Amino acid sequence: MSESNLITGDNLALQNVRYMFIIDDDPVQTEMINDYLKERYLFEVKKYATGEEALIDVAKLKPEIVILDYHMNSNNPGAKNGVEILKEIRVLNPATRVIMFTGEDNINIALDSMRHGAHDYIIKGETSFNKIENTVNRLGEMHRLEAVNVAQKRTILFLGVCISIIIVLAILYAVLGSPFASEST
Repeated sequence: MSESNLITGDNLALQNVRYMFIIDDDPVQTEMINDYLKERYLFEVKKYATGEEALIDVAKLKPEIVILDYHMNSNNPGAKNGVEILKEIRVLNPATRVIMFTGEDNINIALDSMRHGAHDYIIKGETSFNKIENTVNRLGEMHRLEAVNVAQKRTILFLGVCISIIIVLAILYAVLGSPFASEST
């Protein structure tokens, strides 16, 4: 992780590039999502046909948001499903927000996804891109508030250290007197 890319190691860092990953084995769907997102957001969008491919970059690039399909095995029968990839993303980078985006209208898969840390479960359909946009906006606001919170905590810590130094110097001055005072009086 280069210093020029990240100020700190978490997703709340002041980054030169904010990443969003699209993980879907359907290239047409992936391009449609990509085009939709690029019109609306300043994220660097990266596309992956398999979750295994994306996991390599999750640890390295620390995406802020991942849009993840559940069925990842239409082109590769041995590929892991979306929930399995979600679990691994949460281990590699717990700060990454995952949106499950799937044609699978199955309450058990939705519950399993949410239980393992997905922030939303969106079923592909006519209004799904609007739902993605709403979720990304909500996650962006959460990210902004968390970043402000981190900045405020750092400011409070800095001010606490400064006040502590001033108090120590005041005590030293009171006990020892001024080092600049002349002793000839």
